[in-house]
Amino acid sequence: MDGMFQLDLQEFGFVGSDLQRPECVLATRSGELYASDARGGVAHIDAQGTRRLIGCSQGQQPPPLMPNGLALQRDGSLLIANLSELGGVWRLFPDGRHEPWLTEVAGVRLPAVNFVWIDERERVWMTVMFASHPGAGRHKFRADVGDGLVLLADGVDEPTSARVVAESLFTPNECRISGDGRFLLVNETFSHRIARYELRPDGSLGARDVLAQFDQDTYPDGISMDVEGGAWITSVASNRILRVLPDGSWQQFSHDVDPSHLTAVREAVAAGTLNRDLLYRNPARMLPNVTSIAFGGPDLRTAFVGSVSGKAIGRFTAPVAGVPPAHWNWF
Repeated sequence: MDGMFQLDLQEFGFVGSDLQRPECVLATRSGELYASDARGGVAHIDAQGTRRLIGCSQGQQPPPLMPNGLALQRDGSLLIANLSELGGVWRLFPDGRHEPWLTEVAGVRLPAVNFVWIDERERVWMTVMFASHPGAGRHKFRADVGDGLVLLADGVDEPTSARVVAESLFTPNECRISGDGRFLLVNETFSHRIARYELRPDGSLGARDVLAQFDQDTYPDGISMDVEGGAWITSVASNRILRVLPDGSWQQFSHDVDPSHLTAVREAVAAGTLNRDLLYRNPARMLPNVTSIAFGGPDLRTAFVGSVSGKAIGRFTAPVAGVPPAHWNWF
């Protein structure tokens, strides 16, 4: 792709309205979008732009589930990484029913789970940002607490195969497999870096190193891969969109930040006092708290951007196609 690509904020479009905390976004081949919703379920937007809420609480506060990461299944159900006090990974069906899918690993209860993702072999990857804290809001976003986990299950029908494949991470967030299939990439958000693990055929992880170490104002949250091996990264708080190459070099494409808010976040991270109230109170002009990125559209060059503080899903045209997700040929 052209190394001079830059993204003007005026080039962003938006999809949907009246969404609540659409932090994680999925796009399908048929033009549908799914986004996590703070009402306890998922917002589904069809190809004509009509919104439908699936499993969202009707006035129950707090809702029983607080969805973050999403993974679409062959039967149309979704796995949901649950940030509520119930923790674990849940399965949400198209009719709104939900049930626990994974609540413990090796006899230990799962706390709040941050992310869930299906790879091309239909294995289920999950991350836990803080294993020592059971639910949303019970911790600060401590950059010096290294008790994050990466979990792996062999398939959606094999939740009992789930095991810990990496531990002692610092605020692990979204993860993906590198373009060459050799590594698992994990965003360590408040340590400002992408950790890289050697990926073995059985899903176990080997040696760890750092693919990219960012500056103190870059907080890598979401990650998606493109067909040239680049990793597209969204930075929460500073509202940046970046692309990282396999050699660890990176380019920033967009930046929408309020300097005073970013300073407050930076100081709170350093002090170990950052909480959701400050993080979510983001006064960006157009892209408040970008948190995930998903490729879609007929040629997989439409990038959809999730936001933890916004009410709609951002959209722009990328200069390179994304890697099709596992569900691309199912719907």
